[in-house]
Amino acid sequence: MNTNAVIAIHGGAGTILRASMSASAEAEYHAALHAVLSAGQRVLADGGSALDAVSEAVRLLEDCPLFNAGRGAVYTAAGTHELDAAIMDGSTLDAGAICCVKRVRNPVLAARRVLERSDHVLFTGEGAEAFASAQGLEIVEPAYFHTEARHRQWLLARGQQRAMLDHDGATLAASSSATDNDSNTANAGPNRNEPTPHEPTPHEPIDPNRKFGTVGAIALDQHGHVAAATSTGGVTNKQVGRVGDTPLIGAGCYADDATCAVSTTGSGEMFMRMVAAYDVAAQMAYRNVSVQEAAHDVVMNRLPKIDGRGGLIAVDARGNIALPFNTEGMYRGFARVGETPVTAIYR
Repeated sequence: MNTNAVIAIHGGAGTILRASMSASAEAEYHAALHAVLSAGQRVLADGGSALDAVSEAVRLLEDCPLFNAGRGAVYTAAGTHELDAAIMDGSTLDAGAICCVKRVRNPVLAARRVLERSDHVLFTGEGAEAFASAQGLEIVEPAYFHTEARHRQWLLARGQQRAMLDHDGATLAASSSATDNDSNTANAGPNRNEPTPHEPTPHEPIDPNRKFGTVGAIALDQHGHVAAATSTGGVTNKQVGRVGDTPLIGAGCYADDATCAVSTTGSGEMFMRMVAAYDVAAQMAYRNVSVQEAAHDVVMNRLPKIDGRGGLIAVDARGNIALPFNTEGMYRGFARVGETPVTAIYR
């Protein structure tokens, strides 16, 4: 039995806006991360599989409106929600994924059913929803995914006529705040029914208008197996049908007992082009480096060459973990069986 059983999670990466967050709001994020880690930790402590642990952790993250996955997902340009998820079992290399679903309450559970009960790996759109429904998973009305904060975020992005990555922009917001305040004092100011271009959604430690909003989990169980799962609501104001790295095995999610399990969060197109999750495993296999060194190289050296921003979490078969990110912050945490969960937001 492996005594190094551990679970780690992330809830998105981006640029920290300390001024936008109260102490109570920061505590709320830490509490949410702690609760998810504790649930995954219990699965592992009871002898559950790494696959079970990451499934439960990501399901809970999808149900938490603080994060951009499941309930609380961002809006597309059409004012709708499109959800993606993937999961992979390191002991078998089995994987399942779905993308562009609009009515599946927990996309990660649908991805797991694809892994377990289908000969395929990836389903999309109506076909994915039909598969999930046939598997008895909960189907909800699209309004279930709505939150006021995400709707406000979408109005801001729509007003600027651009897509916004979901957790960055602190430098822009901070540099313009004094100018905006002076201008608004001297003039009538903007219509307060619409958010201003540099006004973050209140009480978020990472600017929600440009944060990389993906959630994910990785785990090593007592049997020595690893698994990974990733889920997202996509990019605010994205074109309908756009798919990022999250549901693509090797880009947003990867797991292999021989190397490691990885879940990513960041500028999806760049992580796709770098096949970032698989690259961590490949470097471990072909360069014979540690999970920490491989993860660091991907996030700090390779991704920045194509302006790739974000981070990842990874764990190897000995319980070593890596949580690198090249942004100013990343919602993250880990919990080893028998120890108190650790959560963090800033560097």
